Amino acid sequence: MDRVALRGLKARGHHGVFPKEREEGQTFIVDLVLGLDTRPAAADDDLTKTVHYGVVAEEVVDVVQGEPVDLIETLAERIAQQCLKHPGVQEVEVVVHKPDAPITVPFDDVTVTITRSRV
Repeated sequence: MDRVALRGLKARGHHGVFPKEREEGQTFIVDLVLGLDTRPAAADDDLTKTVHYGVVAEEVVDVVQGEPVDLIETLAERIAQQCLKHPGVQEVEVVVHKPDAPITVPFDDVTVTITRSRV
């Protein structure tokens, strides 16, 4: 399986369990690795035979900016399901970063990583 990766997609969302997170929102960063067979696209040099990563990026941003959820696990699942709607995408790894999570001790990042596939 070939891989197409998008790293560092940024969007503001209102996800979290605390009222301040829902009211003020915060930046979320998403990394994706899409699993698909790129050979047909490469053989014909044809965008329609692969995944249009620009469209995927816009859809992911729309999910992050969309309906708030409590957990970044839920957000990651929604992103994965959106990616799998693309016919060529057989699997996806989603990493959701929440660098401004409400944690009271010094930290660099909080992430949730999930992998989903059609099978």
